[in-house]
Amino acid sequence: MAVPQVVIVGRPNVGKSSLFNWLAGRRIAIVDATAGVTRDRVTHLVELRGRFVELVDTGGMGFDDPDNLSAQIEQQIQAAIDSASIILFVVDTRTGLTLADEEVARRLRYTNVPVICVANKADTEAMAVEAEAFYKFGRPLVRTSVLQNRGQEELLTAIYQKLPPAEDENAPPPEAEMKLAIVGRRNTGKSTFINTLAQAERMITSEVPGTTRDSVDVRFTLDGKAFLAIDTPGLRRTKSLAGDIEFYGLHRAQRSVRRADVVLLFFDATQRISKVDKQLCDYIAQEYKPCIFVVNKWDLQAKAMPTEKWVAYLRDTFRSMAYVPIAFITGQTGKNVKAMLNHAQMLFKQARHRVATATLNKLVQVAVERNSPPLYRNRPPKIYFATQVSGQPPTIVLFCNNPEAISPSYRRYLLGVFRDHLPFGEVPIKLYLRRRAGDTQED
Repeated sequence: MAVPQVVIVGRPNVGKSSLFNWLAGRRIAIVDATAGVTRDRVTHLVELRGRFVELVDTGGMGFDDPDNLSAQIEQQIQAAIDSASIILFVVDTRTGLTLADEEVARRLRYTNVPVICVANKADTEAMAVEAEAFYKFGRPLVRTSVLQNRGQEELLTAIYQKLPPAEDENAPPPEAEMKLAIVGRRNTGKSTFINTLAQAERMITSEVPGTTRDSVDVRFTLDGKAFLAIDTPGLRRTKSLAGDIEFYGLHRAQRSVRRADVVLLFFDATQRISKVDKQLCDYIAQEYKPCIFVVNKWDLQAKAMPTEKWVAYLRDTFRSMAYVPIAFITGQTGKNVKAMLNHAQMLFKQARHRVATATLNKLVQVAVERNSPPLYRNRPPKIYFATQVSGQPPTIVLFCNNPEAISPSYRRYLLGVFRDHLPFGEVPIKLYLRRRAGDTQED
């Protein structure tokens, strides 16, 4: 289970970013009276009564962006909603219930996670009474005032009570159906690969419509283990009316990536890597999803371009994803398909694995002794201890005296150590640096 995400949504100018900073305990998101300042998702890890959660700030729903980025902002909001464990639906007590609030409520009506209505800007007792109008939405209501520091404890309690059950660090993960997203640009052989799965003996059991109009969920079993293959349409590139490059169908592929446990990114062995491939790869990395680079139609290219050259080509193009395994298959005949699916199962297990805190701290101690972090403002940074707080992706929190003192290059060094010595060799690892309780900025 990944770290639970508490997603903050609402119409523009209800105080979402102020609430985000208030709960985070520091100024992270930009707060401004101008609508539409927040566009991308902003995240921050916080500890809540012994549980780690990710706060996620989003842009205003229904905002007409002057730079024609409304569609992209909406995609970011929907991505946050899709990954949420709890949703904070923020409204403005001062302005009261609006049509825009009702539109947000309508959009959240069919979500499958708890929704808490946060009546923000309830600065006085009289205004707190006015917030009762928001009971109309049928959600638990918590009144807050960031300005007057009112209602924070009540909100944190409500969030804590709605969190999913905590994982047992020592308990083995239960058996689960592995979800595979099959993505790539047009004509890379994804549909042929799906058909091969459907026709293979002992594999296909049923085919059901997907959660979107543009994807199909194909359920099958392999050697007694359950799979769900999420088929997506191929992506193509075209120019928008504004002249920018846009990739139609990209948001559908992104939704499939978010749903998946492992992503199969298909390449055509007879074609060069494209801009669409790079954008998809960036999104897979952004979502911390285990991935296999699948070079399909290998029967057409094996003689013209040796395997080693294709491996070098992929590694040189996607340098930040050097840990991703590469498979060479022929989807039409099924060659190497079963071996690739077996490897996907290995990645699935890696991503769900939990490492004991004692083991992790011994490794961190050895890593620091071998290569200590460089000086920061002429002082050596201090790393105290580490703990894994979740899987899918493996999420490690490193406690230190000053997170800013740990350079990006040293973080990459630690991630490399974790991959080399922990069972996370081929999957993305999420690393958080946290200041130890009681340490100050000057420590």
